[in-house]
Amino acid sequence: MAYGLLVPFLGTSLGAAMVFLLRREIAPWLQKLLLGFASGVMIAASVWSLLLPSIDMTVESGGVGWVPATVGFLAGIFSLLLFDSVVPHIHIDSSVPEGVRTGFGRSTMLVLAVTLHNIPEGMAVGVVLAGALAENTGISMAGAMTLSLGIAIQNFPEGAIVSMPLRDSVHSRRKAFAFGVASGAVEPLAGILTIMLIDLLAPVLPYLLAFAAGAMIYVVVEELIPESQNGRHSNIGTIGVALGFALMMLLDVALG
Repeated sequence: MAYGLLVPFLGTSLGAAMVFLLRREIAPWLQKLLLGFASGVMIAASVWSLLLPSIDMTVESGGVGWVPATVGFLAGIFSLLLFDSVVPHIHIDSSVPEGVRTGFGRSTMLVLAVTLHNIPEGMAVGVVLAGALAENTGISMAGAMTLSLGIAIQNFPEGAIVSMPLRDSVHSRRKAFAFGVASGAVEPLAGILTIMLIDLLAPVLPYLLAFAAGAMIYVVVEELIPESQNGRHSNIGTIGVALGFALMMLLDVALG
């Protein structure tokens, strides 16, 4: 279980470590490819690892499959919309802060932007791991580890993409690495919290699975895909989505 929680965090940390290996910021076309790849992974994970298990779990218990999937999904979307409107943050390709006004610097708000969308990823891993540990959920530990691995794969480029601009903002490779690692620390924390509350949350596990899916899809639609399609080389972002989706689908079907 511990490995399942820490693997995504390791992916972010290894990506952040690229500040020590790369002299220049990642080329725009490569950023778009990686952002698209991350989008594809998250979309596929939302379907195969979260929404479909939510529906299957409900049907097997005699319920109406689409109810928790739809309610939880919409709750996840609107919860992230609320957080996005409140938490001060700024996107990598933007100079306009979002959320409530604060005196935070650009580097802090960049970290908050990444942290904001790492929360649903950590919650997703925690919910699926909790489902694997519980009885009669239909979620296997192999499936939970597959989701963890998939999120770790997309966290690697994500960690690199956020850390490289931070290096220029804070004028220090070590600080940029530390900020990148800190942005990913929320994932195992969110996962641990979810697992600790599993006894209380077990009756609404199908809703939580769908909630995590909705939160992840919000991040994809609101942030990752627009950034991957902005400016030139937009087709490369689309290719990244296809590759990420195919890889996560393959992992989930073959290993889950």
